[in-house]
Amino acid sequence: MQSLAQALTGVSGILVTPFDSDDRIAPERLAPIVDRAVGAGVHILVANGNTGEFYGLTTAEAEHMVHAAAEHVAGRVPLVAGVGRGLHDALALARASRKAGATALMVHQPPDPFVAPGGVVRYVARIAEEAQGLPLILYLRDDGIGLDAIRSLCAIPGVAGVKWACPTPLRLGEAIRQSDPSLVWVGGLAETWAPPFYAVGARGFTSGLINVWPEHSVAINRALEAGEYATAGRLIEIMSPFEALRAEERNGANVSVVKAALALLGRDCGPPRPPAAWPLTNAAQATLRARLAEWKLAAA
Repeated sequence: MQSLAQALTGVSGILVTPFDSDDRIAPERLAPIVDRAVGAGVHILVANGNTGEFYGLTTAEAEHMVHAAAEHVAGRVPLVAGVGRGLHDALALARASRKAGATALMVHQPPDPFVAPGGVVRYVARIAEEAQGLPLILYLRDDGIGLDAIRSLCAIPGVAGVKWACPTPLRLGEAIRQSDPSLVWVGGLAETWAPPFYAVGARGFTSGLINVWPEHSVAINRALEAGEYATAGRLIEIMSPFEALRAEERNGANVSVVKAALALLGRDCGPPRPPAAWPLTNAAQATLRARLAEWKLAAA
């Protein structure tokens, strides 16, 4: 298995959380998705990320999912476990993730409406203490906390990397320049944003596509790592309609499209929970079906 630092420069696959027909988590349905992702060469798998509907799960469900994901992954690739929400929920998830054998923790940025930049630093520092040596990956979706706070977050002992999920590559470049050069900065806005993030010093990217077509995500990463930007661009253009569908309804279709695609591929993981968009519009469903057929993943 690759080291965490090496793996972060590859594809970080954000796993869905499967549900059954009674809206209960159904972690056994994750097994074929994990097996295909690992077989395709996905470098890291992430449980309890946003594609995994982290904020739609109870803390107990999130704890269950990290244990289940660890069993499915079985040490074949690093497993990163998302933690977050209220401080004590985050600490409980850190303990559960450590017990499950996670390789590292991904700390979701607090969505609290009254977030102070210094408060985020204290929040992450408490989680780092609870992690007891597990590396931390910061998940930054709001760079409005400022570069001073970001620099302080990166200086917390145990922080090994940052997933940058803000559409601000120039600010990302500045944050990289101001931080410890040993940190790995990862593109956190999937394949389509990877090239501009690479241009300013990030490496690797997160992906929800890996649940559906992991081979394609790995091919994009391979091209970027080789400096073959034209090839990467062509590959991204092929899958960009998928990401455009996910961005519909104010990004409310993000998980919905992934789960609709899985259903069309015969790997039903149930619908996403509200407030996600569901069902897809007729137009979106038709477009999705056409793309899967075009990519030879499903029949027309």
